[in-house]
Parts: sequence; structure tokens; C-alpha cells
Amino acid sequence: MAGSAGRRFSIGVDYGTNSVRALVVDVTDGSEVGTHVYNYPSGEAGILLDPRDPNLARQNPADYIEGFYVSVKRAVNAAKKDPGFSPDKVVGIGVDTTGSTPIPVDQAGMPIAMQPEFRQEPAAHAWLWKDHTGHAEAAEITAKAAAHPDQYLSKCGGTYSSEWFWSKILHCKRAAPKVFAAAYAWVELADFIPAFITGNTNPHTLCRGVCAAGHKAMYNDLWGGLPSESFLASLDPDLVNVRRRYADRAVPADEQAGGLTVQAAKKVGLPAGVPVAAGAFDAHMGAVGAGIKPGTLVKIIGTSTCDMMVAPQDKPLPDVPGLCGIVPGSILPGMYGLEAGQSAVGDIFNWFVSYLTPQRYTGQGDPHANLTREAARLMPGESGLLALDWNNGNRTILVDPLLTGLLVGQTLHTSAAEIYRTLVEATAFGALTIINRFEEYGVKVREVVNCGGIAEKNPFVMQIYADVCNRPMKISRSPQTCALGAAIFGAVVGGAYKKVEQAQRKMTGVKDTVYAPIKKHAQVYAELYPLYRRLHDAFGGTGQQEPLDRVMKDLIAIRDRVRRG
Repeated sequence: MAGSAGRRFSIGVDYGTNSVRALVVDVTDGSEVGTHVYNYPSGEAGILLDPRDPNLARQNPADYIEGFYVSVKRAVNAAKKDPGFSPDKVVGIGVDTTGSTPIPVDQAGMPIAMQPEFRQEPAAHAWLWKDHTGHAEAAEITAKAAAHPDQYLSKCGGTYSSEWFWSKILHCKRAAPKVFAAAYAWVELADFIPAFITGNTNPHTLCRGVCAAGHKAMYNDLWGGLPSESFLASLDPDLVNVRRRYADRAVPADEQAGGLTVQAAKKVGLPAGVPVAAGAFDAHMGAVGAGIKPGTLVKIIGTSTCDMMVAPQDKPLPDVPGLCGIVPGSILPGMYGLEAGQSAVGDIFNWFVSYLTPQRYTGQGDPHANLTREAARLMPGESGLLALDWNNGNRTILVDPLLTGLLVGQTLHTSAAEIYRTLVEATAFGALTIINRFEEYGVKVREVVNCGGIAEKNPFVMQIYADVCNRPMKISRSPQTCALGAAIFGAVVGGAYKKVEQAQRKMTGVKDTVYAPIKKHAQVYAELYPLYRRLHDAFGGTGQQEPLDRVMKDLIAIRDRVRRG
């Protein structure tokens, strides 16, 4: 490490589903010198919900602004305990957020939810990534885009999602026309934060990141940016103005959004003018923080998963059905960013614990730990159970929010721990389905690097993933990969490195712990996976299903053989 006099630092600000984290790192090696987490105070764990509509999930934009001020200020104060740190040594700031999380804003680019007349109106707030209220609009967009000569969905898997930009805005027009009429423009959270802290919130000129634009808004240089005015008008003529109030060019995160304003700098204890990178989504920044490169699949595992890969732009790359996007520069500049994922993983485990777990597991201690101890003693196939991991719909490869979970094989003797293990296995089968889809289209997965809370803290889950996927599971060195990835872009726009890959080589790595597949377990899962795919294809509406009449009998046969040992 360089002497303290020559040390430089960058800051990553990571906006998650329930909180925002600021991370101060040494650009020499990515080591953490200060951090702070700000939990969003509004709603339930930061989410505005409606018990009458389980598809609705919104957030208060005021929480985002206060979250930046509090998290960065306290992270900077924590960093001051390092004798080599001082605020004037911060070279840059990067920002990542959830997405697609669009915000309706006024002509000045400020959220209309901050106006008194709209504070109690859910539609005026940020439409969180997991809001699925626009599922009908998403289906409509899919149908019209499929018939359009420009094939707008060719670069995002062939199906438009209710989690994405245009479906949410179109649903707002139909369900909350007063809010739509009051909104001058719509801005992704990933773009709003860099715009706000650099003082350029003008919807026409604020920096729009290609990550959000390409993966969620059908932006691509092949057709000149966003979809044409005529296409959007075919959905609703009022969408044309949304397009007109969006920058002509979307940029990768190694470009500057601007410099930190005097006001923001004063509030967080930094010098004014610190360079701020263009924003991107948390999973994409997490992939960078985990050291992504061609051949490396990075899995960000938490309440849901995002599975990220990159491929060189100078080589042909086929369109891959069911992906969430193939976007130039969305992860690493100069490379295609490929995004896949699962709509629920940790959320499924939490659902089971919250609603269906007996009191003997919840009465004392952590119920997840209690269930895990018992589930870990089971052998693959021993329960005779099989599940589908669609409790929050399917993101990849079916892209269908209206799919639901399924459990097959339960008997009068089925235990809670058996179900818990089966749910973990189901998410692992979903992960394997994504790996297979990449490889079916020529994108080779040479290694898997995992990050996020589950990867960090749950060896039981990681071992099952290794066994099901029959691949070693590596763990990113940093427990804060998304924030670290954002800090890497902060280091690049701040001039500490010329290229992101140079920063990655110095600032990222993997842990010594590697979960290797257990051969005996992998063999059983290799028998169970075709049964999973039968259920997947039949209930997922792929048109490729095989008969289901043997699934229960095959599960019993595997169960009985495993129990005999």
C-alpha cells in the first residue's frame, strides 16, 4: 500500500431495496475505511405497500435524498478514524440503485411526491423495481414490439417486463391519470441521485445512464436510442412527451454526471466539485465489484438474484431469449452487459419462515438457522419433494410475473425442514436454468462468483448451489460488492485509473473459501433437475413440456433409494 501521504479514496453509494449504504474505500486496493447504512424510514422496511394490491411496491423519494446525506456524511466521519484519510483525498463518487425504479418529476426534475398535494398518493412516489402493477401493460408492449420492424425486444430477451420503465409509466397513465398529468418527466433512481447531487436535475439534460436505459427502457443505438415516437404513440400518445424529455444519449458509468454541488458537499463533509459518475443498477455495479470479466458469471444473491455476464463488443453475440438485456457498456465499457436473474430467492425463504414455519423453529433463536441445521442433515432427494421458485414470478428465462410457486411431493410426514431445503434447491435449479440458457447461446460460463448477504453468510445455500450446478461456487472478497463497484467508477471518473479493468485488478478479488460440488450430491441433483424442468416447462407455458404423470412417482423412487442409502 502506498504511504498515507499519497493515498486516495473513492466513495460508492449503494441504494438497495430497504436501505442505502455509503462505502469509502482506498483506491489502491479497495479496502474499506468507512461505511454507514441508512434504513429508509417510510412504509414497511422502506417500501410503501397496499394490502389490497400485492403487486404494488413504491418508495418515498425523500428517503433517497436524506439517505445520501446521512450515509455519506457518517461514512466519511467513520473514515476519519483512518490516519491516512481526509475528505480532500476523495477523488470521486459512484452511485448504484435498484431498477427499474422510475420517479415522476416536475419540470425542475424534482419528485412530485415531495409536493404537499401528492405526498399521500402512492403513484406519485418512486415505482420500486418489484412493483408489478403494470403486468397488463407489459404484455401489451411485448405484443406490439414483437410486431414492430425494429424488433425493440431483441436485445432484452424478447419479452417486456412489468418491472421495467415503460410498463410502469403506461400503467400510471391508466391507473393514476392525475399523477401522470402532473409529471413533466420520468427519471430512473439511478439517474436521479447523480443528477441531484451534481445540481443538474433538468430532465432534458441530466445524465442518463445506459444501464437503466438499455436494460429497462429499450434504448439501443441500433434504432437511434429509445423506441420511436410512432411506436410509443401506438401504446399511448402521451408517452411521446416522456421520450422527448429524455436525453438523446445514454452513457456508461465511466463518464461523469458532474461535480458535487456546494450544498451537497457541505452536508456530507466533502469538498465541492468531487467528480460523480453516471449512475447504474446495483447488480451491474456489484458485478464490477466482484471482478467480472468474460467467462465469469457474477450472482448477486439477496431477496432476489441478478446474474451478470459480459462479452466483448468486437465479437458477434446472438440475441438470447429470456434475458433482461444485452446492452453495450452497461457493466463494463466496451463490452456487452448481459443480465438475467430470479425474482425471488431470499424472499422465498423469508416467506416460509414468516407464514408457514412451526413455533418450534421460531420460538427461540433465528428460525432460518434453526431450519438450516435440520435441513443440512438431509440428503439430496431424501424428502421426495420438488418446488418451483416462482413465488414472485419468473424473471429469467420465462419473464412472466404472473407465474407462482409450486410444491410437489408432500405427504403427511413432510417436515418444515424438508420444505425449507426444497425451496433452497428450487432456487438453485432456477440458477442452473440461467447458466444453461447462457451456454445454449454460446456464452460460456467458466466460473461463478457469488456475492450478497446469502453468499456471505449461508454456507448451506452455497453448498446446495455448488451441488445443483455441479460447479465450484466462489465468493467475492468484498461483502459490499455493489458499493465497491460504484466506488470503482468513482475512482475512474476521479482519475485514479484510466480504465475500469485496471481498477478491478487492484480493488477486487475472491475469498479463499470455495464451495466445491460433492459428487454424490451432484449425481442426485442431476436426476432431479430434469423433473424440475418438466414442471418448469409445463407450468411456464413454454410449449415444450413433457408428460407430468411420472413426476410424483419418480420423486418417490429417488426418495426411497436415497433413504436406503
